[in-house]
Amino acid sequence: MPRIPLAALALFAALTATPAGAATFRWANDGDVNAMDPATRQETVQLSFLSNIYEPLVRRNRTLALEPALATSWEQTSPTVWRFHLRSGVKWQDGSPFTADDVVFTLKRILAPGSAMRAPLSPVKEARKIDDLTVEFETFVPDPIFLQEQTDLLIMSKAWCEAHNASEPAIIGKEDNYALHNAMGTGPFKLVSREPDRRTVVEKNPLWWDKPEHNLERVEFNVISSAPTRLAALLSGEVDMIYSVPPQDMARVRQTPGLKLLQTPELRTIFLGFDTSRDELPSSDIKGRNPLRDVRVRQAMQLAIDENAIASRVMLGLGHPTGEMWGPGVNGYDAALDVHPKPDPAKARALLAGAGYPNGFRLGMDCPNDRYVMDEQICTAIVSMMARIGIKIDLNAQTKSKFFNKIGAPNYDTDFYMLGWTPATYDAHNALYTLLGTRNGKRGEVNDGGYSNPELDTLIEKIGVETDAIKRNDMIHRSIEILQKDVATIPLHQQVIVWAAKQNIELAQPADNSFQYRFVQVK
Repeated sequence: MPRIPLAALALFAALTATPAGAATFRWANDGDVNAMDPATRQETVQLSFLSNIYEPLVRRNRTLALEPALATSWEQTSPTVWRFHLRSGVKWQDGSPFTADDVVFTLKRILAPGSAMRAPLSPVKEARKIDDLTVEFETFVPDPIFLQEQTDLLIMSKAWCEAHNASEPAIIGKEDNYALHNAMGTGPFKLVSREPDRRTVVEKNPLWWDKPEHNLERVEFNVISSAPTRLAALLSGEVDMIYSVPPQDMARVRQTPGLKLLQTPELRTIFLGFDTSRDELPSSDIKGRNPLRDVRVRQAMQLAIDENAIASRVMLGLGHPTGEMWGPGVNGYDAALDVHPKPDPAKARALLAGAGYPNGFRLGMDCPNDRYVMDEQICTAIVSMMARIGIKIDLNAQTKSKFFNKIGAPNYDTDFYMLGWTPATYDAHNALYTLLGTRNGKRGEVNDGGYSNPELDTLIEKIGVETDAIKRNDMIHRSIEILQKDVATIPLHQQVIVWAAKQNIELAQPADNSFQYRFVQVK
C-alpha cells in the first residue's frame, strides 16, 4: 500500500462538530451524488442516497424483498389498472400532509421530457386520484413487473416543487432549478447542508412515519476521491465507514484492529458499449464511415479482451467474468449462455482485415475513474489489449459526474465506453428496455451508443407484457442469443461490493449496492 501522507488527515479537520451524545455516522465515497433531484439520473449512488430523503410507494427491505412504504396495500382492479391505498398520517418534512395529489404530480414529473427516469415508469398511461389516500395507475398494456418498477418512483411534494419553480426536472449541466440543490421528502432523514463534491449532511427526520431501526441523529457523507486518503480517514477514525475499498487495500483493513471488511456479490454487470448510431466517429481517424457498425469489428474487439486477466490481476479476484448483460440474481439469467469468448488476437486481426481495417484504427474511449471497482485501471488494461490488434484508443477517464453528463442523454457523446448496470427491477427486461432497445424517447434511455435491432425491439415489447413466466423467459433467452451474436455490447463481469467499517457499525449491504441509512446502527 502507498505511504499515507500526514497532510491527508488535514482534509478532515473541518468536519462539522455535533452535540455531545448525538449518534453521528460519517462515511466516505470516491464520488458525489450528482443532484438532489431524483428524476435526474438512473444511477445507484444517487437514487440510493436520495431514498434516505424521498420514498416510493413500495420499497425493498434488507434482503431486497418488496414491502409497503408510502402505500400500505394495493390490488389490481383489471389487467391494466393498479389501485394503491396510501398510508394515512404521513407528513412531508415541512409538516404538510402527503396525499394522492403528490403521487399523481410525481408521475407526471418523472415522465416529463427532461427526466432521466422515464424508462422504469414508461408502461404507465396515467395516474388518477380516487381520493386523498387512494390512487390508481393505468398501464398501456399488462405489466408483469409493475410492482418492482414502483421502487424507482421517489415521491416529491407537489406544493414544494410548485413553490420553487421545480415542477419539471432540469437537465444536469444544461439547466438549473431549486430541486437540483435542495430536497424535502417524507423519508427517515432530511437534508441540512449540501457542498457538491465535498460533503452532504442529513439529520434524523422527527416526523417520519416509520419506527426507526437506526439510532442516528446525523449522517455526514464525505467525497474523498483519493483511495489512500479515504483509507487514511478510516484508519484515523475520522470516518466510520468507506464505500468502495480498492482491492490492494483490503489486506490492510483486515489486519487493522477495530475494522472490518464487508463483501457481497453485486447484481451490477460491467460492460463496454459502442457508438453505432453516428455515421462517423468524432474521435476516430477513419473518416466518412463508422467502423463500429461492422459486426466483425465488434467481434474483433471482444476477442482482444482477456476478461479472466482483468478479473484476476486488475481486480484481484473481485470480479466474476460474464457473457451476459445481467447476472445471477436477476430474473432471466441463463447459466448455459454465460460464456465469455476466449481471447484470440490473431482471429481479431483477421476480422479487422476482413472488415477493411488491416492496420486497425484510432478511436476515443470514455471511462469513469470513481464509480466502479478499479474502473480506470480496467479501462487502461483494455487500451493495452486493443493495441495488440491495432486499435489505438485515446482514453478519457474522468469523474462520474463529467462521465455521465458526456455519454448520457441528451448528449450521447461517446465512441466507446465502459458502464455498469443493475436492473432496478431485478429482471432482465429492465436492462433490455433501458440499455439495448432502440431509442424512441422512452425505450433506450441509457442506450448511450444508439444500438438498434428491430428483432430485439419486438422481443423487448413482448417480454414487457407477457405474463406467462415460461414463455417470457424463453423470449429473454432468445434476446441473449441475439445480443451475443450481434456483439451489441461486450459484457465484462459482475463485481464484488467491498466496503469497510469500524467494528461498532452495523449496516445492511444488499446485492444492489444501495446504502440505506435506516439500517445503520452505531454501537
